[in-house]
Amino acid sequence: MLYSLTIYLVSVLILSIVTIALFGWDKRQAGQGGRRIPESTLLGLSTLGGWPGALWASHVFRHKTQKQPFRVRLYMGITLHVAIVALIAYFI
Repeated sequence: MLYSLTIYLVSVLILSIVTIALFGWDKRQAGQGGRRIPESTLLGLSTLGGWPGALWASHVFRHKTQKQPFRVRLYMGITLHVAIVALIAYFI
């Protein structure tokens, strides 16, 4: 059980770091008119476990904070992730 928890937490940490980097890159590209990161990529990484990084990055970079459809999908992904983790924890 402890091993599984450690693997999960390390995975969330790594995905969060990658998500933070991509949010930062996307914010930079948005300001410079460059090639953007698709929202589906940002949302997918968030749902897989990078949601702590996504929440932090959107706040710090002030990125994607006014786009309500994105915010709704982000929180839906977070809810889905937490629900799946809770189900797995319940059955373990």
